[in-house]
Amino acid sequence: MGKVVTATLLALLPELGQLSSQKIGTLVGVAPLNRDSGQMQGKRTIFGGRSAVRQMLYMATLVAVRHNPVIRAFHEQLLKRGKPTKVALVACMHKLLTILNAMIRKGTDWQPKLPPSLEPLPQPT
Repeated sequence: MGKVVTATLLALLPELGQLSSQKIGTLVGVAPLNRDSGQMQGKRTIFGGRSAVRQMLYMATLVAVRHNPVIRAFHEQLLKRGKPTKVALVACMHKLLTILNAMIRKGTDWQPKLPPSLEPLPQPT
């Protein structure tokens, strides 16, 4: 994360690290919420929350999809399963927010866990 993203998160989202991943996603507005009524089932959409944080997180996720191997693999997996591009991007936003929330709660640095398909092959000795 860059300086601008970090400053925005610290200033506009002081609850980061204190809430569960579901609650922090809803607070920012990246959690899919249902719009059901009786027998009708609507599409799950995102709405509400803190728009300034969501906008900043959108731009950070665009960069992460290109340069972060964990987020890139997650994005590619969603696209292969047939998810629309924007839906996959919002899911990556939620994943990135969840990772940041856990890092702050535990006080750890970024330690990526690559999926088995992206791990480097052992070099022959």
